[in-house]
Amino acid sequence: MAPSATTTTTTATITTTSSHHDFADPDALRTAFTLAMSSMYKAEVPLYGTLIHIVNAVNASTRTADLDPRVLAMRHGNVASSRLDIERHGAIRLGTPYELRTVRRIFAIIGLHPVGYYNLAAAGLPMHATCFRPRSTASLKKNPFRVFTSLLRPELIRDDEARSLALKLLSKRNIFTAELINLLDLADKQGGRLTVDQGTRFVIQAMETFRWHGTAASSHDDYQLLKREHQILADIACFRSAHINHLTPRTLDISAAQEEMKSQGLKVKDRIEGPPGRNCPILLRQTSFLAIEEPVQFFTAHTLQSIESEAKLVSGSHKARFGEIEERGAAVTVAGRQLYDELLNEAMAAAESTSQNSTPEELDRQVEVAFQKYPDDWKTLRAQKLVYFTYNVTNRPLPDVKSSFTLEHLIQQGVIDITPITYEDFLPLSAAGIFRSNLGTQASSQSVDALSNEAGMEEALGAKLNSSDELYKSMENESIRLCEAELGIKIIV
Repeated sequence: MAPSATTTTTTATITTTSSHHDFADPDALRTAFTLAMSSMYKAEVPLYGTLIHIVNAVNASTRTADLDPRVLAMRHGNVASSRLDIERHGAIRLGTPYELRTVRRIFAIIGLHPVGYYNLAAAGLPMHATCFRPRSTASLKKNPFRVFTSLLRPELIRDDEARSLALKLLSKRNIFTAELINLLDLADKQGGRLTVDQGTRFVIQAMETFRWHGTAASSHDDYQLLKREHQILADIACFRSAHINHLTPRTLDISAAQEEMKSQGLKVKDRIEGPPGRNCPILLRQTSFLAIEEPVQFFTAHTLQSIESEAKLVSGSHKARFGEIEERGAAVTVAGRQLYDELLNEAMAAAESTSQNSTPEELDRQVEVAFQKYPDDWKTLRAQKLVYFTYNVTNRPLPDVKSSFTLEHLIQQGVIDITPITYEDFLPLSAAGIFRSNLGTQASSQSVDALSNEAGMEEALGAKLNSSDELYKSMENESIRLCEAELGIKIIV
């Protein structure tokens, strides 16, 4: 993507409601950032463009189908311009705490904050992660862009030589331009904000952090050594940027999109991760086309010490970037998540006991069987407190004059309606399943809680992680307060 093209797109988006001397709205800046990243990734990975066409066609078809209005409201946000059209999530892998702290500063300017902790060690990956995303209902409706951000955990690298080499390579690299750092420092002095002109420059400079580079930052021998230890280790330590490894659009029907991907000849993951298809979708379903082999120029070992322009290069390749799609359902409560985990574990155990080498088809069958125990209508899901909801006032008048009403009574009388809250986060096992299918690694035999280190992630981040459950509760409570204000009554929950 040419810088001039980025400038045009960014400026047009940021200046819709501001002059160039005003501070840029973080939500508008986030949209400019999203569009620039999407344009860049489409140029780097042409199959991403194919994926977008598939998803758009499936979504257009699904929108005309007879769908549950609560599902449509959850997916579209009850606005004329659907969040679905711009919604993306990116994924990046970082090598050091300094990189993570600096990326946190970048994302803060566009209204993204670290939410949740994801332990990937039990999946055989020497990493843990968080999700940078908007926190408020208003910001999520405008643009729910999110970035799944993984950080290398050197202490989990078993081979001493590989660990030492990875740390040496990471100590030498700089994935941030000087102008970007200057803009981050300027934002700190301006209360975390940038003007429109500064924001335009910021988006252009930030893209350099996430851009793909065809010339590696290591020798081919070093790359092979790290790849033998773990392919993801080579992906993090041997390159010049925190290149996006996927940029995910959201589909209304992931099964239909998966079949269309196959029909167009894409090499697709063998199964959809997450819960089975349901009348009342929950959490997150994910699949992808498999990682592509990309040409890379590596330095020869003896020229790494010389001036880069004089260094001799050798040709090689790297495979890590893939095309993911997702279908999002309702956010579940702590009890809802516990039930989900229990049923998923039950299905996995049943599939493994069926045969020594459980097939994807058998696992899907067992998941369908197990999840018959998970309620699949909104009334029951709410009654059993398994899903988070927001509440809104309908056109129905209050049934009688009282100083206060119970929430249940108002819902029964049709004065207040319910909408399931969209799940804005990720599932560790699903993310690990996507990674493994694209990296060719196997799951660890350790428990899900093995080697968890949330405190270590917060220390590297230089900030506390937000609780997704607390954010969903806040959204639910905020909607009740808005109903109280609109009706002029006190609602008893």
